[in-house]
Amino acid sequence: MRLRIVTDSTADIPKELAQELNIDVVPLKVNIEDKTYLDGITLTTDEFYEKLQRVQKLPTTSQPSPIDFTDTYERIAAEGEDIEIISIHLSGALSGTYQTATIARDMVEDKVKVHVVNSRTASYALGAIVVAVARAAKEGKSLQQCLDLAQRISATRKEFFVMDTLMYLQKGGRIGKASAVLGSLLNVKPILTFDETGEVTPVEKIRGKKKAVSRIVELCKEYAGSAPVVAAVIHTTTEDEALVLKEQVENEFTLAQDVLVTQLGPVIGTYGGPGLLAVTMYKV
Repeated sequence: MRLRIVTDSTADIPKELAQELNIDVVPLKVNIEDKTYLDGITLTTDEFYEKLQRVQKLPTTSQPSPIDFTDTYERIAAEGEDIEIISIHLSGALSGTYQTATIARDMVEDKVKVHVVNSRTASYALGAIVVAVARAAKEGKSLQQCLDLAQRISATRKEFFVMDTLMYLQKGGRIGKASAVLGSLLNVKPILTFDETGEVTPVEKIRGKKKAVSRIVELCKEYAGSAPVVAAVIHTTTEDEALVLKEQVENEFTLAQDVLVTQLGPVIGTYGGPGLLAVTMYKV
Protein backbone atom coordinates (compact mmCIF):
# COMPACT_ATOMS: atom_id res chain seq x y z
CA MET A 1 0.00 0.00 0.00
CA ARG A 2 1.15 3.54 -0.82
CA LEU A 3 0.21 6.43 1.42
CA ARG A 4 -0.55 9.90 0.08
CA ILE A 5 -0.90 12.99 2.25
CA VAL A 6 -3.43 15.78 1.68
CA THR A 7 -3.85 19.02 3.64
CA ASP A 8 -5.33 22.46 3.10
CA SER A 9 -3.68 25.77 2.34
CA THR A 10 -3.86 27.01 5.93
CA ALA A 11 -0.97 24.65 6.75
CA ASP A 12 1.40 27.31 5.33
CA ILE A 13 3.88 24.71 4.10
CA PRO A 14 6.48 26.27 1.78
CA LYS A 15 5.68 25.16 -1.77
CA GLU A 16 9.10 23.60 -2.35
CA LEU A 17 8.72 21.46 0.78
CA ALA A 18 5.20 20.35 -0.21
CA GLN A 19 6.50 19.36 -3.64
CA GLU A 20 9.47 17.52 -2.19
CA LEU A 21 7.21 15.43 0.07
CA ASN A 22 4.43 15.02 -2.53
CA ILE A 23 1.85 16.72 -0.30
CA ASP A 24 -1.39 17.72 -2.04
CA VAL A 25 -2.77 21.06 -0.85
CA VAL A 26 -6.45 21.98 -1.25
CA PRO A 27 -6.87 25.78 -1.22
CA LEU A 28 -9.32 27.72 0.89
CA LYS A 29 -10.82 30.90 -0.53
CA VAL A 30 -10.33 34.54 0.42
CA ASN A 31 -12.94 37.13 -0.53
CA ILE A 32 -11.66 40.71 -0.84
CA GLU A 33 -13.88 43.54 -2.08
CA ASP A 34 -16.29 41.19 -3.86
CA LYS A 35 -13.50 39.26 -5.58
CA THR A 36 -12.69 35.66 -4.64
CA TYR A 37 -9.12 34.35 -4.60
CA LEU A 38 -7.71 30.87 -4.13
CA ASP A 39 -5.31 30.92 -1.20
CA GLY A 40 -1.74 30.58 -2.47
CA ILE A 41 -2.80 30.12 -6.09
CA THR A 42 -4.44 33.30 -7.39
CA LEU A 43 -3.31 35.45 -4.44
CA THR A 44 0.20 35.57 -3.03
CA THR A 45 0.76 36.20 0.65
CA ASP A 46 2.53 39.52 0.07
CA GLU A 47 -0.29 40.72 -2.20
CA PHE A 48 -2.79 39.76 0.47
CA TYR A 49 -1.18 41.76 3.28
CA GLU A 50 -0.90 44.79 1.03
CA LYS A 51 -4.63 44.54 0.35
CA LEU A 52 -5.50 43.77 3.99
CA GLN A 53 -3.97 47.03 5.19
CA ARG A 54 -5.65 49.03 2.41
CA VAL A 55 -9.25 47.80 2.32
CA GLN A 56 -11.90 49.18 4.68
CA LYS A 57 -13.93 46.00 4.98
CA LEU A 58 -12.25 42.94 6.49
CA PRO A 59 -11.80 40.13 3.95
CA THR A 60 -13.83 36.98 4.50
CA THR A 61 -12.73 33.39 4.05
CA SER A 62 -14.48 30.22 2.99
CA GLN A 63 -13.64 26.55 3.15
CA PRO A 64 -13.22 24.26 0.14
CA SER A 65 -16.35 22.54 -1.14
CA PRO A 66 -16.75 18.76 -0.90
CA ILE A 67 -16.10 18.67 -4.67
CA ASP A 68 -12.75 20.42 -4.18
CA PHE A 69 -11.76 17.54 -1.93
CA THR A 70 -13.29 14.74 -4.00
CA ASP A 71 -11.49 16.02 -7.10
CA THR A 72 -8.19 15.78 -5.23
CA TYR A 73 -8.95 12.38 -3.71
CA GLU A 74 -10.10 10.92 -7.04
CA ARG A 75 -7.07 12.28 -8.90
CA ILE A 76 -4.79 10.58 -6.36
CA ALA A 77 -6.85 7.37 -6.50
CA ALA A 78 -6.39 7.26 -10.29
CA GLU A 79 -2.64 6.83 -9.76
CA GLY A 80 -3.06 3.22 -8.62
CA GLU A 81 -5.17 0.69 -6.77
CA ASP A 82 -2.94 0.34 -3.73
CA ILE A 83 -3.25 3.93 -2.46
CA GLU A 84 -4.73 5.22 0.79
CA ILE A 85 -4.93 8.87 1.79
CA ILE A 86 -4.33 10.66 5.08
CA SER A 87 -6.04 14.07 4.94
CA ILE A 88 -4.97 16.42 7.78
CA HIS A 89 -6.74 19.74 8.28
CA LEU A 90 -7.26 23.03 10.05
CA SER A 91 -8.87 22.98 13.49
CA GLY A 92 -12.53 22.10 13.31
CA ALA A 93 -13.18 24.83 15.90
CA LEU A 94 -12.03 27.49 13.41
CA SER A 95 -13.44 26.26 10.12
CA GLY A 96 -15.71 23.71 8.51
CA THR A 97 -12.79 22.47 6.39
CA TYR A 98 -12.30 19.30 8.44
CA GLN A 99 -16.03 18.51 8.33
CA THR A 100 -16.10 19.08 4.56
CA ALA A 101 -13.19 16.69 4.13
CA THR A 102 -15.12 14.01 6.04
CA ILE A 103 -18.11 14.52 3.72
CA ALA A 104 -15.81 14.13 0.71
CA ARG A 105 -14.24 11.03 2.28
CA ASP A 106 -17.66 9.36 2.35
CA MET A 107 -18.35 10.43 -1.24
CA VAL A 108 -15.28 8.59 -2.55
CA GLU A 109 -15.31 5.54 -0.26
CA ASP A 110 -15.92 3.19 -3.18
CA LYS A 111 -12.83 4.54 -4.98
CA VAL A 112 -10.22 5.20 -2.29
CA LYS A 113 -9.85 4.92 1.48
CA VAL A 114 -9.37 8.36 3.10
CA HIS A 115 -8.47 8.94 6.76
CA VAL A 116 -9.34 12.48 7.88
CA VAL A 117 -7.52 14.05 10.84
CA ASN A 118 -8.56 17.18 12.77
CA SER A 119 -5.25 18.81 13.71
CA ARG A 120 -6.93 21.07 16.31
CA THR A 121 -4.50 23.82 15.30
CA ALA A 122 -3.63 26.09 12.37
CA SER A 123 -0.88 27.52 10.16
CA TYR A 124 2.47 25.76 10.39
CA ALA A 125 1.49 24.14 13.69
CA LEU A 126 -0.77 22.15 11.33
CA GLY A 127 1.91 22.15 8.65
CA ALA A 128 4.46 20.59 10.98
CA ILE A 129 2.12 17.65 11.59
CA VAL A 130 1.56 17.22 7.86
CA VAL A 131 5.28 17.37 7.08
CA ALA A 132 6.14 14.85 9.81
CA VAL A 133 3.50 12.41 8.55
CA ALA A 134 4.57 12.88 4.91
CA ARG A 135 8.18 12.16 5.86
CA ALA A 136 7.11 9.07 7.80
CA ALA A 137 5.10 7.84 4.82
CA LYS A 138 8.06 8.46 2.51
CA GLU A 139 10.22 6.38 4.85
CA GLY A 140 7.79 3.48 4.51
CA LYS A 141 6.01 3.72 7.86
CA SER A 142 2.65 1.95 8.01
CA LEU A 143 -0.74 3.64 7.83
CA GLN A 144 -1.31 3.12 11.57
CA GLN A 145 2.14 4.44 12.44
CA CYS A 146 1.46 7.57 10.42
CA LEU A 147 -1.98 8.10 11.96
CA ASP A 148 -0.55 7.57 15.44
CA LEU A 149 2.19 10.10 14.70
CA ALA A 150 -0.37 12.68 13.56
CA GLN A 151 -2.43 12.19 16.71
CA ARG A 152 0.61 12.30 19.01
CA ILE A 153 1.93 15.55 17.58
CA SER A 154 -1.55 17.09 17.53
CA ALA A 155 -2.06 16.20 21.19
CA THR A 156 1.36 17.30 22.46
CA ARG A 157 2.52 20.19 20.23
CA LYS A 158 2.69 23.73 21.54
CA GLU A 159 2.26 27.01 19.76
CA PHE A 160 2.30 30.49 21.19
CA PHE A 161 1.61 33.67 19.28
CA VAL A 162 1.40 37.39 19.86
CA MET A 163 -0.52 39.86 17.71
CA ASP A 164 -0.07 43.58 17.26
CA THR A 165 -3.85 43.88 17.53
CA LEU A 166 -6.81 41.57 18.23
CA MET A 167 -9.00 43.68 15.92
CA TYR A 168 -8.79 41.25 13.01
CA LEU A 169 -9.49 38.23 15.20
CA GLN A 170 -12.48 39.97 16.74
CA LYS A 171 -13.94 41.31 13.48
CA GLY A 172 -13.51 37.91 11.85
CA GLY A 173 -15.44 36.17 14.61
CA ARG A 174 -12.58 33.76 15.42
CA ILE A 175 -11.58 35.27 18.76
CA GLY A 176 -12.88 32.37 20.88
CA LYS A 177 -11.82 32.51 24.52
CA ALA A 178 -9.37 35.32 23.72
CA SER A 179 -12.31 37.72 24.01
CA ALA A 180 -11.42 37.81 27.71
CA VAL A 181 -8.43 40.04 26.94
CA LEU A 182 -10.25 42.60 24.79
CA GLY A 183 -10.22 46.14 26.12
CA SER A 184 -6.83 45.68 27.78
CA LEU A 185 -4.56 48.59 28.60
CA LEU A 186 -2.61 50.24 25.82
CA ASN A 187 0.36 48.21 24.57
CA VAL A 188 -0.63 45.07 26.47
CA LYS A 189 0.08 42.14 24.15
CA PRO A 190 -1.80 38.94 24.95
CA ILE A 191 0.01 35.67 24.28
CA LEU A 192 -2.43 33.25 22.69
CA THR A 193 -2.48 29.56 21.89
CA PHE A 194 -4.89 26.83 20.77
CA ASP A 195 -6.51 24.76 23.51
CA GLU A 196 -7.19 21.03 23.33
CA THR A 197 -10.34 21.64 21.26
CA GLY A 198 -8.51 23.81 18.73
CA GLU A 199 -10.01 27.10 19.87
CA VAL A 200 -7.97 30.29 20.32
CA THR A 201 -7.37 30.90 24.03
CA PRO A 202 -5.29 33.40 26.04
CA VAL A 203 -2.19 32.37 27.98
CA GLU A 204 -0.85 35.60 29.50
CA LYS A 205 -0.96 39.37 29.06
CA ILE A 206 2.41 41.09 28.66
CA ARG A 207 3.16 44.80 28.28
CA GLY A 208 5.09 45.37 25.06
CA LYS A 209 5.67 43.11 22.09
CA LYS A 210 9.39 42.57 22.75
CA LYS A 211 8.67 41.26 26.26
CA ALA A 212 5.82 39.15 24.92
CA VAL A 213 8.13 37.49 22.39
CA SER A 214 10.70 36.80 25.13
CA ARG A 215 7.95 35.26 27.25
CA ILE A 216 6.93 33.02 24.33
CA VAL A 217 10.47 31.63 24.26
CA GLU A 218 10.28 31.03 28.03
CA LEU A 219 6.95 29.23 27.71
CA CYS A 220 8.42 27.03 24.99
CA LYS A 221 11.39 26.22 27.25
CA GLU A 222 8.99 25.22 30.04
CA TYR A 223 7.37 22.84 27.58
CA ALA A 224 10.48 21.40 25.94
CA GLY A 225 13.00 21.22 28.76
CA SER A 226 16.07 19.51 27.34
CA ALA A 227 14.11 17.29 24.93
CA PRO A 228 14.88 17.59 21.22
CA VAL A 229 12.20 19.48 19.34
CA VAL A 230 11.08 20.32 15.84
CA ALA A 231 10.38 24.06 15.80
CA ALA A 232 9.22 26.74 13.41
CA VAL A 233 8.75 30.51 13.54
CA ILE A 234 5.72 32.05 11.85
CA HIS A 235 5.12 35.68 10.93
CA THR A 236 2.71 37.77 8.88
CA THR A 237 4.56 40.93 7.80
CA THR A 238 7.73 41.15 9.92
CA GLU A 239 10.32 38.77 8.52
CA ASP A 240 13.10 40.70 10.27
CA GLU A 241 11.52 40.03 13.67
CA ALA A 242 10.95 36.40 12.69
CA LEU A 243 14.64 35.93 11.86
CA VAL A 244 15.66 37.37 15.24
CA LEU A 245 13.21 34.99 16.95
CA LYS A 246 14.57 32.09 14.88
CA GLU A 247 18.06 32.84 16.21
CA GLN A 248 16.73 32.83 19.77
CA VAL A 249 15.12 29.44 19.23
CA GLU A 250 18.33 28.07 17.72
CA ASN A 251 20.29 29.23 20.77
CA GLU A 252 17.83 28.04 23.42
CA PHE A 253 16.66 24.60 22.28
CA THR A 254 17.94 21.16 21.34
CA LEU A 255 16.81 20.94 17.74
CA ALA A 256 16.03 17.77 15.82
CA GLN A 257 15.83 19.76 12.56
CA ASP A 258 16.67 23.22 11.29
CA VAL A 259 14.20 25.89 12.42
CA LEU A 260 11.81 26.74 9.61
CA VAL A 261 10.63 30.32 9.11
CA THR A 262 7.33 30.57 7.27
CA GLN A 263 4.77 33.26 6.52
CA LEU A 264 1.19 33.04 7.72
CA GLY A 265 -0.97 32.72 4.62
CA PRO A 266 -3.99 34.80 3.60
CA VAL A 267 -6.73 32.72 5.25
CA ILE A 268 -5.37 32.66 8.81
CA GLY A 269 -3.68 36.02 8.16
CA THR A 270 -7.14 37.55 7.75
CA TYR A 271 -7.63 37.00 11.48
CA GLY A 272 -4.02 37.37 12.63
CA GLY A 273 -3.36 40.68 10.96
CA PRO A 274 -0.04 42.46 10.37
CA GLY A 275 2.73 42.05 12.95
CA LEU A 276 1.85 38.58 14.25
CA LEU A 277 4.74 36.42 15.50
CA ALA A 278 4.52 32.80 16.61
CA VAL A 279 6.57 29.78 17.60
CA THR A 280 5.33 26.24 17.18
CA MET A 281 7.14 23.11 18.28
CA TYR A 282 6.75 19.48 19.22
CA LYS A 283 8.98 17.03 21.06
CA VAL A 284 10.56 14.29 18.98
